[in-house]
Amino acid sequence: MWKSLLSSLFKEDNLYIQALNESYEMLDLDLSMYEASVESLRHSDTGDVNIDIYQLDKKINAYERDVRKKVMTHLSVTGSKDLAPGLILISVVIDIERIGDYTKNINDMAQQHTKRLKAGSIEEDLQLVESRVTSLFSDMIKTFKNSDEDKARQLMEAYKGGISNNCDEITNRIVNGEVTDLPSADAAAVALYARYLKRIAAHSRNIITSVVNPFDRIGYKYKEPA
Repeated sequence: MWKSLLSSLFKEDNLYIQALNESYEMLDLDLSMYEASVESLRHSDTGDVNIDIYQLDKKINAYERDVRKKVMTHLSVTGSKDLAPGLILISVVIDIERIGDYTKNINDMAQQHTKRLKAGSIEEDLQLVESRVTSLFSDMIKTFKNSDEDKARQLMEAYKGGISNNCDEITNRIVNGEVTDLPSADAAAVALYARYLKRIAAHSRNIITSVVNPFDRIGYKYKEPA
Protein backbone atom coordinates (compact mmCIF):
# COMPACT_ATOMS: atom_id res chain seq x y z
CA MET A 1 0.00 0.00 0.00
CA TRP A 2 2.57 2.57 1.16
CA LYS A 3 5.06 1.54 -1.52
CA SER A 4 2.55 2.16 -4.30
CA LEU A 5 1.74 5.60 -2.89
CA LEU A 6 5.42 6.45 -2.66
CA SER A 7 6.06 5.44 -6.25
CA SER A 8 3.18 7.52 -7.57
CA LEU A 9 3.46 10.67 -5.45
CA PHE A 10 6.97 11.03 -4.08
CA LYS A 11 8.86 11.38 -7.34
CA GLU A 12 10.24 14.87 -6.85
CA ASP A 13 11.18 17.33 -4.13
CA ASN A 14 7.67 18.44 -3.20
CA LEU A 15 6.18 19.15 0.22
CA TYR A 16 5.23 15.51 0.70
CA ILE A 17 8.76 14.22 0.22
CA GLN A 18 10.02 16.92 2.60
CA ALA A 19 7.44 15.85 5.17
CA LEU A 20 8.38 12.19 4.70
CA ASN A 21 12.06 12.97 5.26
CA GLU A 22 11.14 14.83 8.42
CA SER A 23 9.29 11.75 9.66
CA TYR A 24 12.50 9.78 9.10
CA GLU A 25 14.42 12.34 11.18
CA MET A 26 11.80 12.02 13.93
CA LEU A 27 12.22 8.25 14.02
CA ASP A 28 16.00 8.52 14.29
CA LEU A 29 15.64 11.00 17.16
CA ASP A 30 13.18 8.68 18.90
CA LEU A 31 15.63 5.79 18.69
CA SER A 32 18.48 7.88 20.11
CA MET A 33 16.25 9.00 22.99
CA TYR A 34 15.07 5.47 23.66
CA GLU A 35 18.55 3.94 23.73
CA ALA A 36 19.92 6.67 26.00
CA SER A 37 16.96 6.49 28.40
CA VAL A 38 17.07 2.70 28.71
CA GLU A 39 20.83 2.81 29.22
CA SER A 40 20.41 5.34 32.02
CA LEU A 41 17.59 3.45 33.78
CA ARG A 42 18.91 -0.07 33.47
CA HIS A 43 22.70 0.19 33.25
CA SER A 44 23.75 3.33 35.12
CA ASP A 45 24.03 4.09 38.83
CA THR A 46 23.99 7.85 38.33
CA GLY A 47 20.93 8.56 36.17
CA ASP A 48 23.17 10.45 33.74
CA VAL A 49 22.08 10.63 30.09
CA ASN A 50 24.54 11.42 27.30
CA ILE A 51 22.06 13.46 25.24
CA ASP A 52 19.55 16.23 25.96
CA ILE A 53 16.30 14.24 25.98
CA TYR A 54 14.08 17.27 26.49
CA GLN A 55 15.66 19.25 23.67
CA LEU A 56 15.27 16.32 21.29
CA ASP A 57 11.64 15.91 22.36
CA LYS A 58 11.02 19.57 21.51
CA LYS A 59 12.62 18.98 18.11
CA ILE A 60 10.30 16.01 17.47
CA ASN A 61 7.29 18.14 18.39
CA ALA A 62 8.44 20.86 16.00
CA TYR A 63 8.86 18.30 13.22
CA GLU A 64 5.33 16.99 13.86
CA ARG A 65 3.85 20.46 13.48
CA ASP A 66 5.86 21.07 10.33
CA VAL A 67 4.74 17.78 8.75
CA ARG A 68 1.11 18.72 9.41
CA LYS A 69 1.68 22.15 7.87
CA LYS A 70 3.35 20.71 4.78
CA VAL A 71 0.58 18.15 4.27
CA MET A 72 -2.14 20.78 4.59
CA THR A 73 -0.31 23.14 2.23
CA HIS A 74 0.16 20.39 -0.34
CA LEU A 75 -3.49 19.38 -0.17
CA SER A 76 -4.65 22.97 -0.53
CA VAL A 77 -2.86 23.03 -3.89
CA THR A 78 -3.47 19.52 -5.21
CA GLY A 79 -6.91 18.77 -3.78
CA SER A 80 -8.29 15.49 -2.50
CA LYS A 81 -6.50 13.22 -5.01
CA ASP A 82 -3.42 13.21 -2.74
CA LEU A 83 -5.43 12.84 0.46
CA ALA A 84 -4.53 9.23 1.38
CA PRO A 85 -0.73 9.63 1.70
CA GLY A 86 -1.22 12.89 3.59
CA LEU A 87 -3.52 11.24 6.12
CA ILE A 88 -1.10 8.34 6.51
CA LEU A 89 1.83 10.69 7.15
CA ILE A 90 -0.11 12.63 9.76
CA SER A 91 -1.12 9.38 11.47
CA VAL A 92 2.47 8.14 11.45
CA VAL A 93 3.97 11.29 12.97
CA ILE A 94 1.41 11.17 15.78
CA ASP A 95 2.69 7.70 16.69
CA ILE A 96 6.30 8.87 16.38
CA GLU A 97 5.61 11.79 18.73
CA ARG A 98 3.97 9.47 21.26
CA ILE A 99 7.01 7.17 21.23
CA GLY A 100 9.10 10.23 22.07
CA ASP A 101 6.84 10.96 25.03
CA TYR A 102 7.23 7.44 26.41
CA THR A 103 11.01 7.52 26.05
CA LYS A 104 10.92 10.80 27.95
CA ASN A 105 8.90 9.02 30.66
CA ILE A 106 11.63 6.38 30.89
CA ASN A 107 14.24 9.12 31.22
CA ASP A 108 12.21 10.87 33.92
CA MET A 109 12.10 7.61 35.87
CA ALA A 110 15.85 7.20 35.50
CA GLN A 111 16.37 10.64 37.03
CA GLN A 112 14.26 9.66 40.05
CA HIS A 113 15.58 6.10 40.35
CA THR A 114 19.27 6.93 40.09
CA LYS A 115 20.52 3.43 40.88
CA ARG A 116 20.23 0.98 38.01
CA LEU A 117 16.81 -0.63 37.99
CA LYS A 118 16.83 -4.36 38.65
CA ALA A 119 13.78 -6.60 38.54
CA GLY A 120 14.73 -9.36 40.97
CA SER A 121 13.00 -12.65 40.26
CA ILE A 122 11.43 -11.30 37.05
CA GLU A 123 14.67 -9.82 35.70
CA GLU A 124 14.92 -12.44 32.98
CA ASP A 125 11.34 -11.74 31.88
CA LEU A 126 11.99 -8.01 31.78
CA GLN A 127 15.19 -8.46 29.77
CA LEU A 128 13.29 -10.55 27.23
CA VAL A 129 10.65 -7.85 26.84
CA GLU A 130 13.33 -5.16 26.52
CA SER A 131 15.11 -7.14 23.83
CA ARG A 132 11.96 -7.75 21.82
CA VAL A 133 10.74 -4.16 22.06
CA THR A 134 14.15 -2.79 21.08
CA SER A 135 14.32 -5.13 18.09
CA LEU A 136 10.78 -4.25 17.02
CA PHE A 137 11.49 -0.53 17.35
CA SER A 138 14.73 -0.68 15.37
CA ASP A 139 13.30 -3.00 12.70
CA MET A 140 10.21 -0.81 12.38
CA ILE A 141 12.34 2.19 11.43
CA LYS A 142 14.17 0.25 8.72
CA THR A 143 10.94 -1.29 7.46
CA PHE A 144 9.14 2.04 7.24
CA LYS A 145 12.04 3.77 5.50
CA ASN A 146 12.40 0.91 3.00
CA SER A 147 8.64 0.40 2.52
CA ASP A 148 9.30 -3.32 3.03
CA GLU A 149 5.84 -4.91 3.01
CA ASP A 150 7.03 -8.49 3.64
CA LYS A 151 9.06 -7.43 6.67
CA ALA A 152 6.15 -5.31 7.91
CA ARG A 153 3.87 -8.35 7.98
CA GLN A 154 6.52 -10.35 9.85
CA LEU A 155 6.88 -7.64 12.47
CA MET A 156 3.12 -7.37 12.90
CA GLU A 157 3.03 -11.09 13.66
CA ALA A 158 5.94 -10.72 16.10
CA TYR A 159 4.01 -8.10 18.06
CA LYS A 160 0.86 -10.19 18.00
CA GLY A 161 2.93 -13.15 19.18
CA GLY A 162 3.41 -11.87 22.69
CA ILE A 163 5.13 -8.53 23.32
CA SER A 164 1.95 -6.90 24.61
CA ASN A 165 1.00 -9.92 26.71
CA ASN A 166 4.53 -10.23 28.12
CA CYS A 167 4.47 -6.61 29.28
CA ASP A 168 1.05 -7.07 30.87
CA GLU A 169 2.19 -10.22 32.65
CA ILE A 170 5.07 -8.38 34.32
CA THR A 171 2.85 -5.54 35.48
CA ASN A 172 0.06 -7.87 36.63
CA ARG A 173 2.41 -10.09 38.63
CA ILE A 174 3.66 -7.07 40.54
CA VAL A 175 0.19 -5.60 41.11
CA ASN A 176 -1.18 -9.01 42.20
CA GLY A 177 1.55 -9.37 44.81
CA GLU A 178 3.28 -12.33 43.16
CA VAL A 179 6.66 -10.56 43.11
CA THR A 180 7.83 -10.34 46.71
CA ASP A 181 11.57 -9.83 46.39
CA LEU A 182 11.50 -6.19 45.22
CA PRO A 183 11.38 -3.07 47.40
CA SER A 184 8.18 -1.12 46.80
CA ALA A 185 9.99 1.65 44.90
CA ASP A 186 11.66 -0.85 42.57
CA ALA A 187 8.42 -2.78 42.06
CA ALA A 188 6.57 0.40 41.09
CA ALA A 189 9.36 1.40 38.71
CA VAL A 190 9.45 -2.02 37.01
CA ALA A 191 5.66 -2.03 36.59
CA LEU A 192 5.72 1.44 35.02
CA TYR A 193 8.70 0.57 32.85
CA ALA A 194 6.93 -2.50 31.48
CA ARG A 195 3.92 -0.31 30.67
CA TYR A 196 6.10 2.23 28.85
CA LEU A 197 7.75 -0.54 26.84
CA LYS A 198 4.33 -1.89 25.88
CA ARG A 199 3.20 1.52 24.59
CA ILE A 200 6.42 2.03 22.62
CA ALA A 201 5.90 -1.37 21.01
CA ALA A 202 2.24 -0.58 20.28
CA HIS A 203 3.05 2.71 18.55
CA SER A 204 5.86 1.00 16.64
CA ARG A 205 3.37 -1.59 15.49
CA ASN A 206 0.95 1.14 14.38
CA ILE A 207 3.66 2.65 12.19
CA ILE A 208 4.47 -0.76 10.73
CA THR A 209 0.83 -1.28 9.74
CA SER A 210 0.96 1.88 7.63
CA VAL A 211 3.36 0.08 5.27
CA VAL A 212 0.77 -2.54 4.29
CA ASN A 213 -2.63 -1.17 5.31
CA PRO A 214 -4.82 1.58 3.87
CA PHE A 215 -5.45 4.58 6.11
CA ASP A 216 -8.64 3.19 7.65
CA ARG A 217 -6.82 0.05 8.88
CA ILE A 218 -3.70 1.65 10.35
CA GLY A 219 -3.18 0.10 13.77
CA TYR A 220 -5.11 -3.05 12.87
CA LYS A 221 -4.06 -6.44 11.57
CA TYR A 222 -3.29 -6.91 7.89
CA LYS A 223 -6.22 -7.85 5.72
CA GLU A 224 -5.86 -9.02 2.13
CA PRO A 225 -7.55 -6.61 -0.31
CA ALA A 226 -10.96 -7.85 -1.50
